[in-house]
Amino acid sequence: MPLRKIFKNAWLIANEGLFLVFEILIKNGLLIDGAGNPWFKADVGVSEGKIAQIGKLGNTKAEIIIDARGLVVSPGFIDIHTHSDLALLINSRAESKIRQGVTTEVIGNCGDSAAPVRKETLNVLKEVGEWGPEVKAVKWNWSSLGDYLNRLEEQRVSLNVASLVGHGTVRIAVMGVENRSPTNKEMKAMKTLVAESMKDGAFGLSSGLVYLPGCFAETSELIELCKVVAEYGGFYASHIRGERETIVDALKEAIEIGEQAGVPVQVSHNCPKYGAHGKFKEQSEIYEKARARGVDVTFDNDAHTDYNPTLSQVLPQWAQAGGNKKIVARLKDPKSRERIKREIIEDKFPGPGYSGLVKHGRWNRIFLFRCKKNKDLIGKSLKEIAKMRGVDPFDVYFDLIIEEKGEVSALFNYIDEEDIRAVLRHPLMMVCSDGSAYAPYGVLGRINGYSPCDYGEYPYILERYVREEKVLTLHEAVRKMTSLPAQRLGLRDRGLLKEGMWADIVIFDFNAVRDRATSRYPYRFPLPNFPHKYPEGIKYVLVNGEIVVEKDRHRGVFPGRVLCHKINKTIN
Repeated sequence: MPLRKIFKNAWLIANEGLFLVFEILIKNGLLIDGAGNPWFKADVGVSEGKIAQIGKLGNTKAEIIIDARGLVVSPGFIDIHTHSDLALLINSRAESKIRQGVTTEVIGNCGDSAAPVRKETLNVLKEVGEWGPEVKAVKWNWSSLGDYLNRLEEQRVSLNVASLVGHGTVRIAVMGVENRSPTNKEMKAMKTLVAESMKDGAFGLSSGLVYLPGCFAETSELIELCKVVAEYGGFYASHIRGERETIVDALKEAIEIGEQAGVPVQVSHNCPKYGAHGKFKEQSEIYEKARARGVDVTFDNDAHTDYNPTLSQVLPQWAQAGGNKKIVARLKDPKSRERIKREIIEDKFPGPGYSGLVKHGRWNRIFLFRCKKNKDLIGKSLKEIAKMRGVDPFDVYFDLIIEEKGEVSALFNYIDEEDIRAVLRHPLMMVCSDGSAYAPYGVLGRINGYSPCDYGEYPYILERYVREEKVLTLHEAVRKMTSLPAQRLGLRDRGLLKEGMWADIVIFDFNAVRDRATSRYPYRFPLPNFPHKYPEGIKYVLVNGEIVVEKDRHRGVFPGRVLCHKINKTIN
């Protein structure tokens, strides 16, 4: 019989028998399928971007053979909550994420999506959105979410991208940051933008109810918008209305929105923050009761206890509007300054979780991190600086914003590790980074923040909470990083090692995987202790059947796809 070679998911017929031929063959690995099952030994054959066969494939031919002996082979990690919307346009290699084993990024979270936009309110969106310094490096030449996704697809990316549409972005486009309910006309306009975004491929609607302008939205407004999402089979993801003293009521509100609108609910980074430590048991009961009555609710979380915001992000939402110049002007005015102090303590519109440290005067847990004028103070707590200057810590806090013209950040150590462990163990919890796809070079390399979530979230959990502390088993951790977020997104062809699934695969050395970007409390300054370094132990990463990371090297390829939500309900 003549020799025939067909290299695309075919059979090689030879005199001695039939042999499968693959583009990539991963041999001798310890497979964790992502479904929560323990590892088993098998080979994986990849052809045409998909997993063609799993089993003992010892005599198989392949164009590329990866010997994974002693290594774990798992589905690629799906990061359900990220803020990479602009970073991917700047550097589509997605270095800090793909090197962790992340093969799919979900953007548009916390109410902030890069679209839809209107020219007359674009500057407002740039000012109040949770973008970071990269906002200045992007040319915003799109209007609809479809336009934005098309630009991303044309540019090409190294990993897959799925998007939510942000409630804050939609509200800004229609009514700016006004503290009021929308008129009937404005509500209709917001519904139209949400519907158009769902048609463009959004997987659902996100909200950020501690930020501008989401903090001004009433529950009824969110229910009405989520009813539109329900028509297209999407889900509602929420940075809820308070993660501290109000966390229980805020969680109930998120569930109520989903229940009334008929949409699944994803609660974002839902570990209790300072002011709510120990409340997760009560939260857990709320989740279980909601599930028992048929509400599809899940949640995500990262595993870090700290965050590096600018000092102005703690101010009341109205006081942050207009950018740094207006913020500084408000703090220079005695009446405005006193009002800001009073409202931080009153917490009428709860701010982000780290705001609790300022509200409760825990100045010993806030450390100056980045500034220009007061570099000699970097690494010192606000308590120490206040003592040095002989003034009230609140005045120090406000004065630093004025002195640095708003360009000043601090490390807020605001989450209890016991709460993180409790959250990780919960069966409804999936892993997220709450970070962005950065790189230690180019424009993104000039972002000097503390970036453990951006560079090391997944290796950190595997290293610390699986290998060291055994809070989770390895197969359960992988489930929380793969099939569970895939289930929430409705991705039926990703998140598992299974024949016919897209070959998004990570191969790692479990005994050697190490996060190199995290500094554990108590901190040791200076800055080199907070490196933007890639993790160790992630040996190979495949996206849609193509090797992107190979032995600590990004191959400069862009096989990622822009994933669009498949509408699975009849549209009237």
